[in-house]
Order: sequence, then structure tokens, then C-alpha cells
Amino acid sequence: MTTQTDAPAAGTAEYAPEIAPRLPWAQLVPDVYKAMIRLDTAAKQGLDLKLYELVKIRASQINHCALCIDMHSKDALAAGESVERIVQLSAWEESRHFYTGKELAALELTEAVTVLTDGFVPDEVYERAAAHFEETELAQLIAAITVINAWNRFGVTCRMTPGHYQPGQHK
Repeated sequence: MTTQTDAPAAGTAEYAPEIAPRLPWAQLVPDVYKAMIRLDTAAKQGLDLKLYELVKIRASQINHCALCIDMHSKDALAAGESVERIVQLSAWEESRHFYTGKELAALELTEAVTVLTDGFVPDEVYERAAAHFEETELAQLIAAITVINAWNRFGVTCRMTPGHYQPGQHK
């Protein structure tokens, strides 16, 4: 059953069918879901909302979490982020001129924390982030990166379906 929010007009190519979620984890373990919501709320305290959403989008792109890419792109747009900066995010290293030094440091740290299979977070990446964020804000950023990675693991493993989220909704 196709339930796309932007279904094609009559006479155009049809979208592929929507993939059904594997497991309604939030319904099955509501205490874990509620704890994740509380953790997410605590992790974003003191962070710029646009930066927070860019970090969440970038980690979700790396982790291939379609639900979170959809959700956080919509939330970023609702927060006033530009389409151009969201579109360029997957190639931020080639599009550095779209972002501030602080945002670039946050994106670099996001990638290092998200892709731990490449090894530890390099000292130079951490130091660049530390140069742009005071300690408490840096700790909040690390918490936000960690939390989105946890959300991504739920979303990808349970194959949560993108396309239905509206800004302002809970996860």
C-alpha cells in the first residue's frame, strides 16, 4: 500500500511501495521510548536549534536512517534552516562555504563519533570542536550526537517508515 505524502499525479510514474516497519518498538517498550525522549530533551539543552538539527541529519545520513533524515530535515526547515544547507549537508566537506566554523567543527565531530569503526575520535577533531564550544556546550553536543545515534539504531533496525512525520510531533 502506497501512502506517500507527495504521491505522483495521475499519469506519472508510481513510487515503489512503502516498506512496512519490522517492529513497533516504542509501543512494545514504552518505558524505553519515554526514557529516550527525556534523554533527547536533556541532550539538546543549550545548543543552537539549527546546529542541533544539522548534527542529527548528518548522523542519520551516515547511519542510513530514513525516518530520522525525514524528521530532522522537516524540523530544521521549521526552525528556519535553508533547503540549500540541508541539501549540501551530505557533502559538507565539499560545501564548507555554506557553514560556519562552529558548524563545521560540529559536523566533523558528528562524523567521528558516529563512525567509530574508523577508530577513536581523533584528538585534532576533538580539539577543533573544543575551540568552538565551551565545555558544557561541547558536552551537550556530544550527548546530542550520542542520542541521535541511539535513535538511528532503533529506526534502522526496526525499519521505521519515513514520510509521515510533521514538525512538532514527538518521535
